[in-house]
Amino acid sequence: MELSVKESSDELNPTVSAPEVFLPATHPKRASDYLALAIATCGVGYLPLAPGTWGSLVGVGLYLFLWGAVQSVLFTNAALHRFTLLEIWTPAMTFMLLSIVFVSMAGIWAASRTEKLLRRKDPSVVVIDEVSGQMIALLSGPFWLHTWWSIISAFLLFRAFDIWKPYPIRQFEGLESGLGIMADDIGAGVYALITNSVLITLYLLFFQGGG
Repeated sequence: MELSVKESSDELNPTVSAPEVFLPATHPKRASDYLALAIATCGVGYLPLAPGTWGSLVGVGLYLFLWGAVQSVLFTNAALHRFTLLEIWTPAMTFMLLSIVFVSMAGIWAASRTEKLLRRKDPSVVVIDEVSGQMIALLSGPFWLHTWWSIISAFLLFRAFDIWKPYPIRQFEGLESGLGIMADDIGAGVYALITNSVLITLYLLFFQGGG
């Protein structure tokens, strides 16, 4: 019996052999197929060694770009319209949450399409899931503190949870197609968000508060 190997962009996960599932090929490729591949790989999925880590770095870059852009627009208009801090933070966080939802939904579609195009289950070149999960992990920063160390800790925590996959994250991989690809990284992002938020809070209480 032929076997297929479920690939993963988490380089420390063991490979798992399972009965071959022939995903339907789609020929010829259409413009939407190339778009799906572009979204799924984010331009870094084919890089060597650790595509998941490259995808996380794309997530960091995209998050910081979007956060900086929305902050620039809001603070530029804050003085003119006399916005309060709450009136700045509320639309900023709403924008970031909607951006993450958009990336996640696009990722589900693109990952599902890429599975069929490559005829592989959870191909390692798909890193849009890491992008989405990493953006979720970074939501911990703006609530209290957004400095270089909180960004690094969000990155490291997400990579750790993504590789470790504590319960019930690994079970999410069993979901169908692109949903399964995205769900486990979204779960890892939530774990990283909670843990990083606790670290930031402890920092404020015991270091900044004590000063």
